Formats: sequence, structure tokens, C-alpha cells
Amino acid sequence: MRLIDYLDKGAEFGSDKPCIVYEDRNWSYTEVVELTHRIAAACVRDGFKKGTKAAVLSPNDPGALIAVLGILRAELVWLPINPRYALDDITDLLDRFDCELLIVHPTFAPVIDQIRAAAPGIRLVLVLGPSLDHVTALGDWIAPAGVRHEGGGGAHAEDVAAIMTTGGTTGRPKGVLQTNRGFETYVASYIATVGRDERPNYLVVAPMTHAAGFMCFPMLVRGGTIFISPGTDPRTVARSMERHSISELFVPPTLIYTMLADPEIRAMRFPALKCMLYGAAPMSVEKLREALEWLGPVLSQGYAQVEALMLCTVLRPEDHYIDGEIAGPERLSSCGRPAPFVMMGVMDKEGRLLEDGAVGEIVVRSGNVMAGYYKDPEGSAEASRFGWHHTGDLGYRDEEGFYHLVDRARDLVISGGYNIFPSEIEQVLWGHPAVQDCAVVGAPDPKWGEAVTAVVQLKEGRSADAEELLSLCRSRLGSIKTPKSVLFWPELPRSPVGKVLKRDIRETLWAGQKRRI
Repeated sequence: MRLIDYLDKGAEFGSDKPCIVYEDRNWSYTEVVELTHRIAAACVRDGFKKGTKAAVLSPNDPGALIAVLGILRAELVWLPINPRYALDDITDLLDRFDCELLIVHPTFAPVIDQIRAAAPGIRLVLVLGPSLDHVTALGDWIAPAGVRHEGGGGAHAEDVAAIMTTGGTTGRPKGVLQTNRGFETYVASYIATVGRDERPNYLVVAPMTHAAGFMCFPMLVRGGTIFISPGTDPRTVARSMERHSISELFVPPTLIYTMLADPEIRAMRFPALKCMLYGAAPMSVEKLREALEWLGPVLSQGYAQVEALMLCTVLRPEDHYIDGEIAGPERLSSCGRPAPFVMMGVMDKEGRLLEDGAVGEIVVRSGNVMAGYYKDPEGSAEASRFGWHHTGDLGYRDEEGFYHLVDRARDLVISGGYNIFPSEIEQVLWGHPAVQDCAVVGAPDPKWGEAVTAVVQLKEGRSADAEELLSLCRSRLGSIKTPKSVLFWPELPRSPVGKVLKRDIRETLWAGQKRRI
């Protein structure tokens, strides 16, 4: 299936049913399907052929989602670029990924000329909303009402549907080639594990250029309604969940943390909720248990990366419980079992698959694995060795088949000759009632080489001192794994998709040093 086929399939459940809802406005499946045909027909009319690169640069917006579906119907390659990136990063990606058609939200109007200058390959810029002096409105450009785009006859499973960007947590983002087959594998795995009901009500909270947007496809294919949240603050999200009887949504762990800390939200109940999928960053076991006590058996965890599209593993709602009781830390700290259409293993550096309990690199074999990195054959070959995709994540499989992420290989701290996994320390710190979030990294040290250092963000109105946190770590982890120091920062640096940027923390701590390890 092509990505646009999910929309057309969903329309079979009732073309008059709402497809997209934003505040008090809704678009039926009939309206959305027609608009995508008009956009696709205009693409063909103006010479944008199959495989042409196109981007929609916008915050979460119904017009942006319809525009994405329109370029997908034309079989252009979608470039989901996060609008929260810095302008220099946006223009770099548009230029490197050979964007020719760009559709922007009006908030980007002041920088359109800068974008054009930095990405000269862009042939046409359109704007969502009214036309500007030098930019045509998408609504004025599309083909007349009633025009149909009859394409898709030459579509193949291996056609590239999107060039996604890696998180950029380690440096310059790469372009990830994801195919029709990759999305189809993801959608099938999602429906087989957590999204079984027809006509779900799905709330988009996180950026549509990332996991929250990719989740629109398993919603559309089931005839679901996509509600776009008017804000991302916890109370707005919770009220939207309540008002619209939301049954499914994706949230990063940090949003769950802030919801748990708000008494008004904690008093709310969401009887329609079937699946709150959390992921994109590690989840505190203590806060996960607290969320389960509040929400009940509706939480699911997904492990994936853009190179191996959602989902690789799933910790289903029922997996959070054992014999009717909330499971213990060993189960709750896992990322689940492999999804139905995914093979996984744990591999050493020589390409040998390891036994249960042994720590190595998580490897994946599935239809959801990327076709490669855009214009980066060396990087593509490095990620695909010994017949498996290499995730760069260290972990192990337990005797029940659940996978546990130990850390990113690059985040390993080597202190005094010992290999120390920051995630183990972070789990302990997250359990302190005053800690909102934390990150553990290695800082330069003349004696140890790297000194384990905890950078902590406290909850508003709460307090804790360094010795209190160090004592907690010593009691739970012993002296070797206990941080040598604790730093309190007002907030942790994050990527546009909410991941903590340990790279930025390390750069601050290693400033002026010639070495980085």
C-alpha cells in the first residue's frame, strides 16, 4: 500500500464521517480525499513528477496534514522536517534533501526569502492560508473542485515514501529513506498489538513530523478521526482527551511526568482511553507505576527509531501487569517483546548473536528497516552489517523474551576502567520525589578519566541537595556507579522532539578540553 491508500481505505468506513478535527472545525473523509486529489493534480500539472522531494513546514495544523496527504497522492517524496529546528538547520535539510516543492505555514512568511536563498533547488513555495505578496496560497494553486488524480499504477513496495531525519542528538541529522513497505510493516504491527478497534479517536500532541504524525496512518486506515490538539501544555492535552473521548495518543515521557505533577489533571478520568503510547525517551519506572495507578491498563511502550520505523518492540497494556497486579521494576523497565513482523537479536562486535542476559547491540531484521541513508552509502553500510540493522543501542533479552535497553553505545561512561551505564543511574534519580528529570554523563577527570556526573532538573517548588541524591544512589547502586557530583540546572537541553541532548551537556562539561573521552 501507498501512504495515501490508508486515507482511501479509511473513507470506506464512512466518507461522511469526520477525518480531521481542529478546535470547532472538522473535515470529513470526503472533503479530505477531494482536497488531496486537487493538490496531487496540481503537482502533476506543474511538472512535479513521482519521486520529487516536497516538504510541508508547519506546526501541527489541519491544512498541513491535508497538504502532506496531497503530495503523497501525487507520489512525491515527503520530507517531514520539524518546524522547531533552527532556521539554519531547516534550510540545510531542505538543500541536502533536494527539496523542490515547499509548503509553509504563515508563521514562516518572514523567512521565506532566506529559505529560498539557502536552498536554491526549491522551484515553488506555497503558503497555507491567504496569498502573500510574493507567495501563492495553496488554496489558490490547487486544481479546481471535482478534478481527480488517477495515479498509483506504477507504485511499488520499495518506492521511497519519505526521507526522515535522525534526531540530531549526536550531530548533523541524516536523511533516512523509508519505503511504502516500511510504513506498511509498521501499520500492521501497530494494529496487531495495540490499535485493534475501528474508528479510533486519535489526539495529535507531539510534532506531526515525528512519531505522532506517523501514527496518523494506522488511525486513517481504521476510519479514525484525527484531533489536532490546540496546544501542548498538559492541561490543554488533558482537556482535549476528556472533551473528544480520545481513545489513542502518543506522548513523550516528559508529558506524562508533568501531568502526574498536576492535581487538576490527576483528578480527571478518561473512560474512552484505550492506548496511551509512550516512547522516544526512557521512562522512569517509578513514574510509570504512578501513571498505571492513575490511568489503569492503557499504557503501551514502543521502541523504534526512524531507521527501523515504529514499532520494533511493544510493551502492551497487559504486559505492564503480572497476575492482575502492576509488574515489578524488571518488567516495567523493559521495552517489550518484538512486534509481530520484526526479528530482533543482541549482537557482539564480531557479529555473533548473544544468549539471554548478555549485553550487546540491539539488531533488527524487518520490513520496517530503512532502505539506507540519503546520499550516504558508507553510513548505510555501517548500519547494515552481518545481515542485520544495527540500532546503536545496547541492551539484552531476558528469559521471557522481553528486551531491555541498557543505553546508547555512545552514552557509555568509562570511569576508572569500569563501564557504567547512565540509564541505570537515571532510573534511581527519577525515583526521588523532587526530581523532574535528569541526565547522567561523563565529565573530564584527571584521576578517573571520566567522572560520572548527574545533571538534575527539580520539580517546581521542590528541593533536594546533592548529598541527598548521592546517598540515594549509593544505597541502590554502590560506590562505583554513584555519581561523583550532582549539578542542578533549571532545565535540560532538548531536541525539537523532546529528547534530552546529552551531547550539549557533554559539550558544556568538556569545554576547553582537547579530548572527549
